Amino acid sequence: MINFKIKFLVKPFQVLVLFTVLFFISCNDDSPTVQPIVEGTELIDVAFLKVNNPSLANDIYLNKEGNTFNGRVSYSADIKNLVATYIHNGLKVEVNNVAQEVGSSINDFTNPVTFKVKTTDGREQSYNVDVTYFTGLPLVYVNTVGNVPIDSKDVEVNGFFEINGGRNFSPMASSEMEIRGRGNSTWWLHPKKPYQMKLSDKAEVLGMPKDKKWIFLAEHSDKTLMRNKIAFEMGYLSKLDWTPKSEYAEVFVNNQYSGTYNISQKVEESSNRVNLGDTGYLLEIDQLERLDPDDVYFRTNDFLINIKEPDLEYNSSEYNYVKDLVNEFETVLKSATFKDPISGYAKYIDEDCFIDWYLISEITKNQDSRDFSSIFLNVIPGEKIKMGPLWDFDLAFGNVDYSDATNASGFWVKDHKWFARLFQDPAFVNKVKSRFVYFKNNQSLILNKMDFYANYLKYAQDENDLKWNVLGNYVWPNPVVYDTYQEEVNHLKNWYIERMNWLSTAYNSL
Repeated sequence: MINFKIKFLVKPFQVLVLFTVLFFISCNDDSPTVQPIVEGTELIDVAFLKVNNPSLANDIYLNKEGNTFNGRVSYSADIKNLVATYIHNGLKVEVNNVAQEVGSSINDFTNPVTFKVKTTDGREQSYNVDVTYFTGLPLVYVNTVGNVPIDSKDVEVNGFFEINGGRNFSPMASSEMEIRGRGNSTWWLHPKKPYQMKLSDKAEVLGMPKDKKWIFLAEHSDKTLMRNKIAFEMGYLSKLDWTPKSEYAEVFVNNQYSGTYNISQKVEESSNRVNLGDTGYLLEIDQLERLDPDDVYFRTNDFLINIKEPDLEYNSSEYNYVKDLVNEFETVLKSATFKDPISGYAKYIDEDCFIDWYLISEITKNQDSRDFSSIFLNVIPGEKIKMGPLWDFDLAFGNVDYSDATNASGFWVKDHKWFARLFQDPAFVNKVKSRFVYFKNNQSLILNKMDFYANYLKYAQDENDLKWNVLGNYVWPNPVVYDTYQEEVNHLKNWYIERMNWLSTAYNSL
């Protein structure tokens, strides 16, 4: 018996379609006889070799799981024009009924490709060759004119925006845009920068409804990359009018890999976003030091309210309307008759909306949702004040080391000055307790979402970490530091479970 092993590295990479063992049997006349080759339907090994694929930096060998071969190529690979090298023991191999030549046939591997191994007698077997392009996420390219850096929150840079949607999203041809930095602590403290982009024309981005302005959330403080995403998932379950949609993407700025971003709709008035019609207001509870010079705001006894939209002049009739309305609500809320269902606070606010915004903010124990910023309200004249939309949850789910929001126990948003007063009304408390049961019943769904996104990001988080070196290192304001992504995800899940258990007991005792 002669044993031999066929390797890919045979000159000139022309792998024979033989996978047989030759038996030499000695006869009386010492003349050898060769046993006939038996054809099969096995696809034994698959690879992409650099010698046949100039866009590859190295040879890529695929792993076999059942009848599927899996592998990954880098973002520099020309995935639409890859040449596979493989071993099989059949008569021939076909892709889409086209006969293949080992080491020379070109195929587009953007989506899984089915290879059929066929024999002379008509037998065949199908195999999927599933190649992940980089991390499996869509690729987004931001190129500024002259490669000018995006280094300011105030000065917009002109450039072009393009999407390679991969398997799950439509591509977008190069489009004119302008882009600038955004955020506060996320902009000043972290090397991975968040951005706001404005397209020259409204366009659908990553399957999200057409619009001009888009936010690139860096999620640098959140090593799971999913706290904002999970808060949005809760919003989709709620009675809030609108919660931003967002999609993950790998972002390249001036042809340099910049990491995994969560690209989101902007919180703004739009028929596809916060739909306020022609007369509505988008408001934000904010801080004086965070305002831009041209922001218009007013004060109540408890808060500074920034009028995000529309653009108003101080002391205009529109300005005075919303200022007086919110102040009147707060005055009534602090009055002795605030519980009255006709003339009390219920006259001014959409209770369902207030309760769902409160519960999502309390469940996640979002650091900024008690009294600081990104606390949005909206109102259309003649209608009640509504809370929302949700925004800025990267420091939620215990991801903060400078306040009690670290801990899964303890109320937090309940101490928001308006909600603290609302909780003095037993009728409001009963509504909160009843509605919490709804979110508690959806706890398994949220945990499943966490597992889903962790798996969805399994390659992305690794590439993002190779770029930014966050795992195993302190990033402001993390309360804990773990060495692996899965440990970060487990911490998030365990914190959420503990939080829901604590709230269940706490609400029952109110």
